[in-house]
Amino acid sequence: MRRLGRAADVPMLEGRSVDVGGRRIAVFRTPGGWRAIDHACPHAGGPLADGIVAGGCVTCPLHGLRFDLETGLEAGGGERVRTYDVVERDGELWLAAERLAEAA
Repeated sequence: MRRLGRAADVPMLEGRSVDVGGRRIAVFRTPGGWRAIDHACPHAGGPLADGIVAGGCVTCPLHGLRFDLETGLEAGGGERVRTYDVVERDGELWLAAERLAEAA
């Protein structure tokens, strides 16, 4: 497991970008739990952690592409971002290290 930061630093329905081993990950707090995806939109590298979160998706702030936070699939399209498992323990957020290794 790799530490992402404090859970209190991520407000509900917002994202935060964190660096984990040289990879930028966008971490989101949703009503359904924690979600994490690659930070960069595959279309033009937009900062997904800065996007609007609604309906289980995040909207890229550059061109409006929407990505499902659970599956990583673009809504209605063929793009995809990698997803990661996040666990909260004692107020800290942790990323499954094996998923990060798969992404390298």
